[in-house]
Amino acid sequence: MLLLSLAPAAAQEPAKGTAPPALDATLIERLVGVKPAASGGELKVSVPQTDLSVTVDGFRIIPPMGLTSWAAFTPAGGGAMVMGDIVVLEDEVGPVQKAAIEAGLSVTGLHNHFVRDEPGVMFMHIHGMGQTETLARGVRAALDAVRGLRMGKRLASRPAAVESTFDPKAIDRILGVTGSATGTMDSGIYKITLGRPDVKLTDHGTPVSTFLGFNTWMAFQGTPEKAAVAGDFAMLEHEVAPVIEALVRNGIEVVAVHNHMTTEQPRTYFLHFWGVGPVDKLARALKAGLDQTGRR
Repeated sequence: MLLLSLAPAAAQEPAKGTAPPALDATLIERLVGVKPAASGGELKVSVPQTDLSVTVDGFRIIPPMGLTSWAAFTPAGGGAMVMGDIVVLEDEVGPVQKAAIEAGLSVTGLHNHFVRDEPGVMFMHIHGMGQTETLARGVRAALDAVRGLRMGKRLASRPAAVESTFDPKAIDRILGVTGSATGTMDSGIYKITLGRPDVKLTDHGTPVSTFLGFNTWMAFQGTPEKAAVAGDFAMLEHEVAPVIEALVRNGIEVVAVHNHMTTEQPRTYFLHFWGVGPVDKLARALKAGLDQTGRR
């Protein structure tokens, strides 16, 4: 596990009683080069890393299993706040950091999602506050740095899918969630995303929503008898040790514990996990971890 936190740039705090201006989706699409998804006045651009061929313990890791770069924008102050996660190979870390920082963004976290991954992949969190145009250009600079490095390696995008034969509803029943509301099956990966409505998280005084990355997620692939699951727990500081203990005691490997932000309130941690085994056993193990969150 690798953790890096750098001081963020000065924040632009919202004026009291002043509503931030709405985000310009057309501007973001033009500058970043990716059409954003929208939710509740927030916008997110996502770039699946289909040019990477990554395996862990014999399982192929494809974008829906956590191999997607993204940046989410939310109104803040007289402009916006952006936070995101850029997927980089190990030899790409330095150049992409440099590109992001020179474009006015901060690097607030650097970590792994997996162990024993071939090739080794890192995840770089970015943050910025200011005018939407400036932030969008910063995101584009980071993404362009990745593209340039991949072109130099002659890596090309290709379709990515795996075959899964388990019943997603069986996972929903064990976890106690409604798949139609939280889960999606994409290219053979069943992914569940759970928000933390019990926590009012802010960064630089700006609310951080599920859409902006404050969530717990888990992604399954494989068969009923042998599946793999990867994902991320969003935790308050007093939840970290109980969640780790619950996962480890139930056969899930904790592979990273790290930050995404540096000025968040309340203090928040994120935990990446990996597990291989019968899909029902994996789901029960994750339920044991979920049961340790939302408690005081």
